[in-house]
Amino acid sequence: MKQLVTAEQYAKAKEWSQDWHADVDNAQVVPHWIGQSSTFWYQRDIRVGAQKGSEYVIVDPVSNSVEPAFDHARLATALRAVLQEDVDPHQLPIDKLTITDHHSIIYFVAKDKYWAYDQTQNECYEVEPTPHAKPTESLSPDGQWAAYVEQYNLYVRHLKTEEVRQLTYDGEQYYGYGSEESAMNETSQQISGDVPPPSVLWSPDSKKLITLRLDERNVKELYVVQNVPLDQKEVRPTLYTSRYAMVGDEHVPIMEVYIADIEHQQSLRVEAEPIAATSPSAFHPITPLAGWSEDSQQVYYKQVARDFKSAQLILVQVDTGEARIIVEETNETFVFTHLYHNGNTSYYSYLKFITSLKPNFQLLQDNSLIWLSERDGYGHLYVIDSCTGQTLRALTAGNWNVRRLIAIDEEQGWVYFTASGREAGRDPYYQHLYRVQLDGSCLSLLTPEDANHNVLLSPDFAYFVNTHSRVDLPPVSVLRSVHGDCIHELEHANIQPLLERGYQLPERFTVKAADGITDLYGIIIKPAHLDLAQTYPVIDHYYAGPQVIQTPKSFSLTALNTGGAQALAQLGFATILMDGKGTPFRSREFIDVVAGNMGDGSGLEDHVAALPQLAQMYPFLDIERVGIWGSSGGGYGAARAILKYPDTYTAAVASAGNHDQLMYINMWGEHYQGMLDPRYPDRYANQANADLAANLKGKLLLAHGDIDDNVHIGQTLRLAAALIKADKDFDLLIMPNVEHNVPGEAYFIRRKWDFFIRHLLGVEPPKLPIHAPVNEGQSASIESNSIEVSMS
Repeated sequence: MKQLVTAEQYAKAKEWSQDWHADVDNAQVVPHWIGQSSTFWYQRDIRVGAQKGSEYVIVDPVSNSVEPAFDHARLATALRAVLQEDVDPHQLPIDKLTITDHHSIIYFVAKDKYWAYDQTQNECYEVEPTPHAKPTESLSPDGQWAAYVEQYNLYVRHLKTEEVRQLTYDGEQYYGYGSEESAMNETSQQISGDVPPPSVLWSPDSKKLITLRLDERNVKELYVVQNVPLDQKEVRPTLYTSRYAMVGDEHVPIMEVYIADIEHQQSLRVEAEPIAATSPSAFHPITPLAGWSEDSQQVYYKQVARDFKSAQLILVQVDTGEARIIVEETNETFVFTHLYHNGNTSYYSYLKFITSLKPNFQLLQDNSLIWLSERDGYGHLYVIDSCTGQTLRALTAGNWNVRRLIAIDEEQGWVYFTASGREAGRDPYYQHLYRVQLDGSCLSLLTPEDANHNVLLSPDFAYFVNTHSRVDLPPVSVLRSVHGDCIHELEHANIQPLLERGYQLPERFTVKAADGITDLYGIIIKPAHLDLAQTYPVIDHYYAGPQVIQTPKSFSLTALNTGGAQALAQLGFATILMDGKGTPFRSREFIDVVAGNMGDGSGLEDHVAALPQLAQMYPFLDIERVGIWGSSGGGYGAARAILKYPDTYTAAVASAGNHDQLMYINMWGEHYQGMLDPRYPDRYANQANADLAANLKGKLLLAHGDIDDNVHIGQTLRLAAALIKADKDFDLLIMPNVEHNVPGEAYFIRRKWDFFIRHLLGVEPPKLPIHAPVNEGQSASIESNSIEVSMS
């Protein structure tokens, strides 16, 4: 019997395409440390009847006290007097709260004005705005200076006096200072007018900064055509040009490193050979690959060779620019550079609160270096003599991975880090916090719960706030001492409103890889209103990029995290997410499967092998009706799946796919597939989707935005041309004025649902236009329309 899909189901699916933060209370405790102490305040959610509100509390770990940060009712009364409007004490209209060591007076923003509140006098009064950096600037550690780029040169601005100092003078187009290393969003920035902050890293004393000068003058151009200009009076399409190096190009962006001096208003080029720019940037705030010595006299940065087979750490004497290599790593396949990523969008939301994220290496005061290396097949910490480059000792060892260097307390001799895979019987991707002495002794686990852990350490290295959760376990936030003792349970997330709405808790599963030996880990989101007497089609939400994992490990707060699975559940689908071999964080042997083998799509054959096993575990799954969808690398993977395994996958939706790595940015294919080399003419012969066009048996929907400057629309059109040549029926959806974020477009989401309903359920979907944007991905910033072309 065919499963009918009603208008009510579509309406519910639309609801579940929004993020559900409002239905979860206290999913994350974000501590705001007061000064350099371990005392902090945070904002917690409360429920007043059915209404959601919030309150601010101060935690003193020493006395183990948790108290209101101020009298909320009194502040509401004081605000009511100055704002001349009603103020709810449970929904205070304040932002940018500042509480100092002497918190009798607190500061905040309300109604776009800056206010002070004197708790002893119960009085609010307006104060001068606090100088702050703009989104286009990078703030110095002392809060006095903001660095920015103007006309390809680097400047700093004093926040209080507005004094401007120029630090470089000979910048020019495509040879400018402070530029981003990646050209994958240049056109969208031209269209939107958005300007990113400069690629710089400030010295601890705020007197100098390290930056790069990016030479793209000889890099070939890439053209993006905006076919439907936003200016309604303009009918002629607009051409945008950027520099974009592809695999095998002779010229790629070259990075030169400079030290800029604020006092002397000059810059000094580091005495190191210019190198091919690789992503991520050494000076990116989330994935930093550079650091300063504590005395600001030395700076060090990691550089990776163009072929990604070697990486070096360069140490620079700031006053002279003299540079030398202090450690070098090599690998026969590739050096893995994405050690921070974990494929979990909630993790990035969490990271934005960290203001002092360090690289996975750090120079100590005695000139030794803590270094993270995969030299033994797993990621571990080593102590290196920065003068000789000699490895002095290993701090960690074993068949598990250090993931992130959190902090080093040199005074007490402790190194704090997260790691995964060490605790037996647990998901090997779960991150736990550990510490070890600098001599390699006393390794201890500080977060014992069987879950994924996010941690923030206090400035005085005495306590940390830990939020742990799983996809099937709501977040719990606790305060612990650095000895691991639980001091106080701060919050236990309330997900009852979410469950009452019909949230489908994901279930975790373990299956064997295609080799029949290796354990793989994934999740399933079952159909809503599951009837075990029926069978249901399966959607495989898939990503083929080797740099991240696809399966979330923490409790999900966003639709994007599980590929819109909650919405698909309302429509009668089961969704699976899983990470096959060729993905990170297990071992070098595990990820090296992808080297020279991107055509397998990071474990695509493992997904095929998993389906019969899942059908045994969940008899309601109909693996004769399997759909797959993904975007970007997932768009490549979804198309690859239906072309390479036409007897397994019935329908595929592939958006913004990089269907041929030869057409994509050089640092992607050259990283994982290898350098284009005339000695190996077939190196890229096993990865282009167009070569498999004749295999298409099922239903395929290709979608792309016409102003995508990350993956050019030519990627999808080239695959479309091959399908036409092979006389294959498929659907093509071109979305004008859409960038790389096709999954965030309401029209695409509805068409994806329609497509799977027609071709997996075998019924016509209800005709329900979606007028308001939905949020499976980030909301698109440019107004869009869509054009469908059906090819047959």
